[in-house]
Formats: sequence, C-alpha cells, structure tokens
Amino acid sequence: MARVVLVGAGPGDPGLITVRGFELLRSADVVVTDFLVDSRLKQLIPADVDIVDVGKRPGATSFSQEAINQELIRLSRSHGLVVRLKGGDPFLFGRGGEEVDALLAAGISVEVVPGVTSALAAPAYAGVPVTHRGLADGYIVITGHRHADAPLDYDWSALVASKLTIVVLMGVARRGLIADALMAAGMSANTPVVVVESVTWPQERSLRTTVGQLAAQQIGSPAVIVIGTTAGLHLDWRGSLPLAGMSVHLLRPFDPHDRLAEKLRADGATVMQAPAIEIQDPSDGGRALRDAMRNIERYDWLLFTSKNGVERAMETMVDLRRLANIKIAVIGSGTRDALERYRVGSDLMPAEFVGEALVDSFPAGSGRVLFPRAQVAREVVPDGLRAKGWGVDIVEAYQIGVPVPFMKEDLASTMDVTVFTAASTVRGYREQYPGVLPKQAVAIGPVTADRLRDLGVEQIVVAEEYSVEGLTAVIRRLAASSTQE
Repeated sequence: MARVVLVGAGPGDPGLITVRGFELLRSADVVVTDFLVDSRLKQLIPADVDIVDVGKRPGATSFSQEAINQELIRLSRSHGLVVRLKGGDPFLFGRGGEEVDALLAAGISVEVVPGVTSALAAPAYAGVPVTHRGLADGYIVITGHRHADAPLDYDWSALVASKLTIVVLMGVARRGLIADALMAAGMSANTPVVVVESVTWPQERSLRTTVGQLAAQQIGSPAVIVIGTTAGLHLDWRGSLPLAGMSVHLLRPFDPHDRLAEKLRADGATVMQAPAIEIQDPSDGGRALRDAMRNIERYDWLLFTSKNGVERAMETMVDLRRLANIKIAVIGSGTRDALERYRVGSDLMPAEFVGEALVDSFPAGSGRVLFPRAQVAREVVPDGLRAKGWGVDIVEAYQIGVPVPFMKEDLASTMDVTVFTAASTVRGYREQYPGVLPKQAVAIGPVTADRLRDLGVEQIVVAEEYSVEGLTAVIRRLAASSTQE
C-alpha cells in the first residue's frame, strides 16, 4: 500500500535526525526535499533513490504549496514509500499540516515523524536554555514572516507580560519591527537577544545583542532570534569540547559510519563529508579481479594498500579457506581493519603506512604476489617487490573518479581544516575547486603532502600516524594551538 511519510530533517546536522527518520530515508522509493534540507542529509539517501526538490527559494520560480501537495499525491500513486523530508519539524511553520490534509483527503496513508526544530536547536547550541528556573517558565515560538506578508499583529503586550522566552523564526527581515513592537509594549531595550545563523552548518554564527540594538545588527538568513532573560545566559557546553567551533572538510568517499567523521563530531567539530574522489567499478567490470581470485592458490602473497582493494577482492571470495596457505600484507591500520571485518588477519604491516616501508619490510623471494589496486597508482610497491625477486601481478580492482562537487567554492574556501587522506584526494580537490586553496591542510602522509605542495598549499601538517587516530590527534593539536594564539 502506498504511503507518504513527513520526516522532520532537523536543523541541518545529520546527527540530529531521528532514528525513525534515518530508517525511512534508507528504505524510501523517492524522497521529496525542501530548500533548507542540509545537503549532508541527502548523502544518507541511497544512490538508487530518486530525489525530487520542491524547495521554495526566495526570488526564484518554485513550487507553490498546492503544486507540492499534488506532487506528493502523484508520487504516492507510482511509489510504495514516499518520504517528504522537511527542514526542522514538519508541523512548525513547515506547512506540514496542509500537506497531511491534502494527502488524507486523497485517501493516502500518512505518517508524521517529528524533527528537531531550529527554534530549540539554535538556542541550545548557543548555550541558551529557553526555560530556566527563576528566569523563564516557558517559551513561545513566533514567525516573522506571515502568509501573504500579513502584518505581525501579535498581542505584543501579552508577550512582554508573560516573561516567556520569545523565539522568532524567519524574522531577519522584520527584526526592527519586532524589536520596536516589543519595546512599545514595555520590554526594556536592554533585554538580552541571541541570534544564531545557520545553526549546525559550517557557517554557523552566534551574535549577542539587545532588543534596542537588534535592528542595527548585520544578520544573514537563515537565523533564529532568541529574546528574553535567558538569552543573557551563556552555558558554553560546546566550549568544553576540544574542536568546538572548528569546521572540517573530509575528502574521502562518503561513509555514513566514517570513524574519522564520528570522532571529529564527538570532539565538537562541524564535519562536511564532501568527497573529492569516488570509487568506481574497474574498467573491465571486475573480470580480471574475479579471474585472479579464482586462481588465488597459485600466489604466495596477497597485498592490499587500501580498504577499497580489500572490499573489492574479498567480495569475490566464496570460501575463505582458500586463503589458508597465502600470506597477506597490508599498508595502514584502516586496511587491516577492513580485512579483519572479513574475519581474515594479516601477516605483515609496516610500522610506517607508506609503500616504501612495505617494500623495506617485505622479505626477498621468488614466488608470486597478487596486488589488487586502483587503476592508477604509484609503482613504488610493485617495482620494489620485483627488485626483491618477486613476480607481481597487478589487477585493477577499482577506479578513482572525481564526483560533482558537494559544496560550492565559497563554502569550501571557508572550511577551517581540509583533510586529504590520499594523493588522489588532492587531484580531486583541484578539479572540484580550481580557485580554492585550503586554509589549513591535513595530510595523511608525506606523499599526499608533496602533492599539496605541488599545488602551492603552504599550510600543511602531516599526521604522525597515518590512520584515523593520527588524523584526529593532529586536528586536535591544531585546535589547541589556535586557542592559545
């Protein structure tokens, strides 16, 4: 039976979508999105799921609400599960009620999944509780933009007399009018105000002012305005996290469970997983790799230098017992961990996670080595092993392509730290953002750092350990040093 689910996307950060919302995104047949749905959330949608954008953009031709209602009805008749992904919460100034009303009238089954509204997320991220004992016993949410530009004819005197925290959404353009109305109703011009722009996005900014000074402030949209006594509090919980206020751009292929992204977010960073490379099928569709793995017994060693090589090769294995007499060498703890997920261990991993170290630690011999890798890669390892007497068969396991940029150049240029996890990410970054040099580059190893220098990048730090832990440690040091300056 066809079903439409309205899912609250939250304010932006994918970590703030509900578990139910995430489950529905992963199982949807089609997803209908809004303009203010963060692009990071769209990464959670499987690649084979259609995405229909019905966002309303200021000053641009866009869908009317009636057109959106009809589009949802139309899609429900050709898809089993339609997810309507709406910024914030569907029923808070999201016109979700109108969409549910239209769907029910058309006889369509509907589910609503609430979302974290920016009305609560913005003050929370700014360290402002909307209620606080002795200061505010409640809060009220109002809009600064009413239907058809109707006047803001709230009972301003009642709002002021209530002493509730006032949260204003869509109020940037009319902030002066709102401030004047509140002061005319008796609110002190010194009443604290906190404005939070783009909460949980990389460009997030908090501004502290007063009602009397609100109109004079330069504020960008989208922004949440918090007015009242509690806005004078600053419970800086984010400041207790080591990477608070830091934006980090990760360039490796997107993984919703990326360990590096998870560690950085846990430390308080705003992380953009905006890949500069994508893993593609090998040029022959995998035929050579399948043939080599079918004849794996004729090799003495199996060599992996990336988790992508591990995954592509191991997916062809039907019986792991065929690896019993074959030794396996890996470069990097991430590669080793990927192998262990298949319940297979490694026999050799050099202390330094670079090809030169593998060659140095590899024994001399006269047998055969199978090396599944990317179509284009350095020849240090195969050349070095051949010099030690080994016969090396290189098999294309995958190709590395450059995807359409996930971010615009202006946003990419503002990221505090850009993390390059392979030399290929340097090439991809250059193609995606030809006019941008990263403010601060973190390289996973010396080879990647050399590629960055070739681009003219000067601010480069190299992880001492070429792993997730090493990258996390060096980013923490950068944050600590910037705090001390």
